[in-house]
Amino acid sequence: MSQPSPLVLALDLSTSRGALAVVDGEEVLFESTFQSERSHNAQVFAPLTEALAAIPQGRSAVLVIGTGPGSYTGVRISIAAAQGVALSRGWPVLGWPSIATSKVGTYSVLGDARRGQYYHAVVEFGRMVQAPRLMIAEEAASLVEAGGTWLTFDAKVPLGLDVVTLAHPDVVSLGRLVSQLPENEVISRAEEPLEPFYLQEAFITVARKAGKQVPSA
Repeated sequence: MSQPSPLVLALDLSTSRGALAVVDGEEVLFESTFQSERSHNAQVFAPLTEALAAIPQGRSAVLVIGTGPGSYTGVRISIAAAQGVALSRGWPVLGWPSIATSKVGTYSVLGDARRGQYYHAVVEFGRMVQAPRLMIAEEAASLVEAGGTWLTFDAKVPLGLDVVTLAHPDVVSLGRLVSQLPENEVISRAEEPLEPFYLQEAFITVARKAGKQVPSA
């Protein structure tokens, strides 16, 4: 008798709206969302425990996390949580761009890359066909005005463009997408290092002075 296909446990903490789901093909065994600005680590473990309990005994799962772009802290927390579960249960864990998890089929993404820059990416059915490209505000606005379906996964629409729709990472869509991946792709992706999706190099502020003198007692 053939073994049942693995379930998928999907987790995304790249925005202030945390989300988890357990997917068995088209069937959703568990789904939970919670709102958290800066305390994902305090809120994720209760629904994660429930998600694990929803997996039938004897079934294995593939873990997938949203890697952003988004909250660096949130993504790091999801990486740590997923790796802990994967290590204890011997399950594979892989990352997927959070902006490529939506029920919408084909769309462009507009996001705020900070430091006066914005990014544009293109997604087709869960796959990024154009990686995020940085640009200034004028170029971003011009692209949006050219038409098409536009989403943003930011907390608010960049540049106030009313044709851009606010969206959240959809963990159910992510789980279904991963459940349809061929086994060799799951294995290869699970071998890749898990890290947040960086838009720019880290910005480091250099102190003007070499150091401060500590007052004597």
